[in-house]
Amino acid sequence: MNIKDTIPSGGCHIVILGAGASIAATLRDPEIHGLQLPSMNNLPDVIGLHGCLNHFPAELIQDNFEATYSNIAEHDPDNPYLKIMNGLIYSYFASMELPLKPTIYDYLVMSLRDKDIIATFNWDPFLYHAWWRNALHGSSPQLLFLHGNVAVGYNKEHNMMGRAGMFTKDSNIYFEPTKLLYPVKHKDYSSDPYIRKAWDMLQDRLDKSTCNTHNVTIFGYSAPVSDIEAIGLMKKAWGRVEDRNLEQFEIIDVRSEDEVTYSWRDFIHTHHYDYRTSFFESSLALYPRRTDEAFFCHYLPFTPEEAFVESNPVPQDFQTFDEMWEWYQPLIDKESQQ
Repeated sequence: MNIKDTIPSGGCHIVILGAGASIAATLRDPEIHGLQLPSMNNLPDVIGLHGCLNHFPAELIQDNFEATYSNIAEHDPDNPYLKIMNGLIYSYFASMELPLKPTIYDYLVMSLRDKDIIATFNWDPFLYHAWWRNALHGSSPQLLFLHGNVAVGYNKEHNMMGRAGMFTKDSNIYFEPTKLLYPVKHKDYSSDPYIRKAWDMLQDRLDKSTCNTHNVTIFGYSAPVSDIEAIGLMKKAWGRVEDRNLEQFEIIDVRSEDEVTYSWRDFIHTHHYDYRTSFFESSLALYPRRTDEAFFCHYLPFTPEEAFVESNPVPQDFQTFDEMWEWYQPLIDKESQQ
């Protein structure tokens, strides 16, 4: 049986993105202006922050910008050069654009449905831009920006998300740019209303008692020690790993399997995980829009035939959006028949 012939159903698939996802996307399809996607190890070099960093004591500067920023914020939180660095970081990420062809982010958005969630720690606009340009082609996943995002605005009064700095068509609702939650050791996830809402929704979807989630994919997020509060919030919602014996944890990462499974050891029940080094090896690309159905066929089959379900890998060489949308359309049409 081919997975594309199954009746669409199933529970939520949660995808959590870190910097590695955007780095993978830009390595495959470079940013349209040639801008480099920085990591926390090279962010000062890429964005040009050394002029500001030179104004702080040398002992505060670390190889990792996350650690450096935390040291500076604790040492001198009102220093004007912190504000300058924040502005430079925001401007750099806000100027980034996806190329005008299908990218990994477009594949990702098209491979999920409106029952699913993509939660990202990234500041770059790639996920939102991909969601926006594919939104009219099938039901799209919900997006959560856990550290804020340069592309996303929020209207507190109407509890609505939209494009940062823009009004609705009737010009009545303005979307205030979201605050970027900068890398400090003790992040405050409750003070900003949009970020608090994003975390509340992610925790609800991770909670076994409130949501039917069978699949979690971690794409390029290393669970750094400095994100201890973020990991703590997710772990609290996930609960005891001993109780998650019916869920499958998938990790897409270029680090070694031993390293990534150790990072996520509090979320993985025994052998219930898949380790991939490429998006196109993942369940999202092998069973697009049917990941939960594939989970049940592989791990909880109702009949012997279902245990041998065939994959439906998405082609990796689309050159135009029309090509990509045409390939996904039969899957979308079948969803409307459920």
